[in-house]
Formats: sequence, structure tokens, C-alpha cells
Amino acid sequence: LSPAHLNPAVSFAMTLAKKLEVKKLAPYVVAQFVGAFVGGLVLYALFGDSITYYESVNGIVRGTPESVATAQMFGEFFPNPGFSDKIQIGWITAMLCEAFGTFLLVFVIFKLTEKEDQTDNTTPFFIGLTVCLIICLIAPFTQAGLNPARDFGPRLVAYLMGWGDAAFPVDTFSFVTVYILGPLVGGGSTLLLYKVGKHVKG
Repeated sequence: LSPAHLNPAVSFAMTLAKKLEVKKLAPYVVAQFVGAFVGGLVLYALFGDSITYYESVNGIVRGTPESVATAQMFGEFFPNPGFSDKIQIGWITAMLCEAFGTFLLVFVIFKLTEKEDQTDNTTPFFIGLTVCLIICLIAPFTQAGLNPARDFGPRLVAYLMGWGDAAFPVDTFSFVTVYILGPLVGGGSTLLLYKVGKHVKG
């Protein structure tokens, strides 16, 4: 119906590739961010009491740096809090990780959706498998956001529900550079390799 981009980086790349009309980009992106925000609200409605209980048992005060332990349910952080005793990366490396992961995802989407047989129902499976593999590769570093809407929408919910500044990575504005610009740059740059590949093939 739409056809299920669900990710501003994918919509942006599709627009650059002229597979999506420019006039449709803004409505797609707005819908993606609104959907992600609503998803964050649903997540909080379902797990809010459990989160509060976890915080009380573990002595976590919401809004403090320690509350990243629960804020990470909503938005991504780098280095991944679960690996912070093993991995240390700055925002530039984190941004490159997100860009690279999104690049791989969009490249696979381009390749799968250019098939002549559009009735092939294996495409969703392979896109899902690609996401799974990228998460295995990138998640230890940045939690593998790969999607500006999926990151910022729920992160905003966390901010409004009491986490405040703890809902954002420590480095100032790195949530913009790493989790919004990173995927957009990665998705957009896919087009360059894709066009070069088609030119060489042609």
C-alpha cells in the first residue's frame, strides 16, 4: 500500500533514486516519526509500571545518568550500555557505524526491489534477515538504530515521561549526528554505489 518504507533513511534514498516522488517524502517522514512516537507511547503504557518497579528495586532515579539503564528501552545509546565496559567509541565512529549499517540495509532493499518478478514473496524475509545480521554487527557499538524515526520518536517519549536529558546520549546533539544524520547519509550514499554498479553492469 505505501510500500512500507517505515524509515526516513529508506524514503530519502528512494527519493534520490526517483523511486518516490519528492512531494511524497515529507508526508512519509512525518508519518514515520508520528508512528514511532505513538509506538513509544504504547511501549510506555505497557511497561511503565514494570519500569518504575525495576527502578525502585535497583535504586535508579529517573532523569539521572544511571537511568540510561531504562531509557535505552526507547532510544539508542553509544557505546551500547550493555557493552560499555568492553567498547568505547566517540560520536564520529558511532555515526559511521550507523551510516554503514543503513547503507547495507538500503543497498539490499534496492537490489531486492528491482527484481522483475514483484510477486516474489521472499523479499520481506531477506530484508528482515538483513536487518538481523546488521544488528548483530552494529548493535554492540550503537545499539543499531538504523532508523531516525524509530530512534527519535520513542526517545522523545522517554524525555517527556521523566527521563529528561538522560534520554539523550552524553555527547551534545550526538543523537542528531549519530542516529538521524548517520542513517540519512548512509541511505543516501547507497545510491552512488548502486548507480556505479548499474553503469558498470550496463
